[in-house]
Amino acid sequence: MKNQDAMTGSPADVRTLVEKIARSLVEQQEAVFVEQFDDGVIELEVAEDEVGKVIGRNGRTARALRTLLSAAGIRARKRYSLEIIE
Repeated sequence: MKNQDAMTGSPADVRTLVEKIARSLVEQQEAVFVEQFDDGVIELEVAEDEVGKVIGRNGRTARALRTLLSAAGIRARKRYSLEIIE
């Protein structure tokens, strides 16, 4: 399969997955920054007034993002954690 999706679990794909989802949630797409560290921590930073859109009501959106990262981590046999920078 030549064109693989972002759920293959490789670090670059996981970072891209978080970035694409975050950009689709916010209006100021140029203000989305995603940084991945060697220990599996992924930091997501968005514009200050749009943090609520990424977190969601009662944290549901953030929880869904973390669930996706968990699924990608299972495929890659690696643990990922998401930190949303306010």
